[in-house]
Amino acid sequence: MRQEILLGNGAIALGLVEFGCQVVTSYPGTPSSEILPEVVRFVKSEKLNTYTEWSTNEKVAFDTAFAAAITGKRAACCMKQVGLNVAADSLMSAAYLGNIGGLVIISCDDPGPHSSQTEQDTRFMARLAKVPVLDPSSPQEAREMVGMAFDISEEFEIPVILRPAIRVSHARQSITFGEIRSNNKAASFTKNPSRWAATPRFRLKLHGELNKKLLDIGRRFNTLSDFNFHNLEPGKKYPLGIIAAGIPSAVIRDFLSEEERNDIPFLKIGTPYPFPDDLAEEFTSACEKVLVIEETDTLIEYLLRDKKKVLGRLSGHIPSEGELVPQVIHKLISQVLGQMSLKPLNPEDDNEITDLVGGLQLPVRRPTLCPGCPHRPSFFAIKKARPKAIFTSDIGCYTLGVNLGGVDTVLDMGAAITMAAGFYHSFDQDEVQQPIVATIGDSTFFHSGTAGLLNAVYNGARFILVILDNMTTAMTGMQPTPGLGIRADGSKGNAISLERIVEGCGVNFIEIVDSYDIDKMIRLLKRATDYVNDPEGGIAVIISRHPCVIAYKDEGVPVKKKVIVTDDCVECNICLEQFECPALYHDDELGRVNINREICVDCGECIQVCPKGAIVEVHEG
Repeated sequence: MRQEILLGNGAIALGLVEFGCQVVTSYPGTPSSEILPEVVRFVKSEKLNTYTEWSTNEKVAFDTAFAAAITGKRAACCMKQVGLNVAADSLMSAAYLGNIGGLVIISCDDPGPHSSQTEQDTRFMARLAKVPVLDPSSPQEAREMVGMAFDISEEFEIPVILRPAIRVSHARQSITFGEIRSNNKAASFTKNPSRWAATPRFRLKLHGELNKKLLDIGRRFNTLSDFNFHNLEPGKKYPLGIIAAGIPSAVIRDFLSEEERNDIPFLKIGTPYPFPDDLAEEFTSACEKVLVIEETDTLIEYLLRDKKKVLGRLSGHIPSEGELVPQVIHKLISQVLGQMSLKPLNPEDDNEITDLVGGLQLPVRRPTLCPGCPHRPSFFAIKKARPKAIFTSDIGCYTLGVNLGGVDTVLDMGAAITMAAGFYHSFDQDEVQQPIVATIGDSTFFHSGTAGLLNAVYNGARFILVILDNMTTAMTGMQPTPGLGIRADGSKGNAISLERIVEGCGVNFIEIVDSYDIDKMIRLLKRATDYVNDPEGGIAVIISRHPCVIAYKDEGVPVKKKVIVTDDCVECNICLEQFECPALYHDDELGRVNINREICVDCGECIQVCPKGAIVEVHEG
């Protein structure tokens, strides 16, 4: 049988295909980004009639999938945990309305966090929305849970959330392919306004029906299964037991199995909501104390009935933030065992590796924009032209403009524009003319920029908005934006013009500049400043456009310029501190700045930055 080593996200994608999902929508965001491309790959290889879509944001993805589900088709939408916030309004309502075909929401959590604004726990969102949530501990289990999620969703006519954390999404496991269910169910919609367009009176009735569904699902989760199980010996009492879920449960099982610690019983919960109360009660009754290890918050700990027995975050035994990696889990279990005068786990044997790596004295490097990134000259020009401005920014590669002094605030998707408007009105109220420059990426603008820009224009805000258009969704894996007119499966869609959207929002000052042209960008920023300050002016929008050098290797650097740093360098460090290209570094041997040829892309942008003209292009001969 066919086998392949898949990412967890690939295993989830395979599960979607195998269990007959007909519509899959997504907005990219780490750690969920690989699911949709993997679905596309399997759909093409198996020649399936499955609709796939990169949606403009998570709410759009949810609504599209929900519409498919109420026609009877199996549908799924994929996002990261903070993306579920964007879709929350739809999720809450869909729980009441229910669905006909299966509807699975895949929300990938990011304990750490590694690439997110918050360590959000999707299990709490599921409880808030009153929808079941499944918590896989491995890629294989995530793939299996996709099938369970669809079955529950269809049987009870309720959306179901699958919540893989980052170590499930980005782990790799050998997966054996199974049979692909038929996914050719025809769409059929039965008009029923009292359900699909329910008014508050009908919503009350639907709420009662939803509560009954959860009780019935909860009874099912209370039985021992492949996802909820323990290893209690009948009639035996234990001083300590461990309850865990998700990735920590897999780690703990390995520890206990390797050391043959049969004296420590273990309860694994793969269905944290509706909570399997009876199973948890059976387990805790057999233990004097139970240690709860879960990511990222305290759902299981809150839902256990006998709080006096529980050791966890609320008791201070588990840290309240940060990822629970194996080393941390090992230490936490050993500490609790020691406090209870029980035999601790065997000491870890990786100290030699830790000491070796620590002895290398590797330099600490903060994240920075890639060599040749078009955002770098844009930020340099902004800082040079408007040094006293407040710089509001957004979620994306360009968040790293903070290193260049060009980012003061980052809140969430679209907040560059809405916060710029908020700053304007706050200072204008005091009759202070405070310069403000907002930066937002092209994909982020399509995601959530238009509503904020409409509001800002409508309410008379004044600031400069720079849309950093690198013609891709770079940070999450080079997914196409609506501006390119390329769909999820690579087929041709309709390209959406940024300029026309901005004009449609009521903006009259719209200029486009090549991000690599720093001098022109500075002149344009000064013109934009004059427009913003003019009594007849308003918001000025500059689209700083240049292809991402990673996504477009040829177009990104169309003219190669090999440069050197001459002895005219006076070590002013403007190129290192204010431009911060990683290909530039201080060479102790030369006593000045030098070029790292290993990573330099020959964009030549640093030539425009050096005030002494010490960085020059080298011509053959």
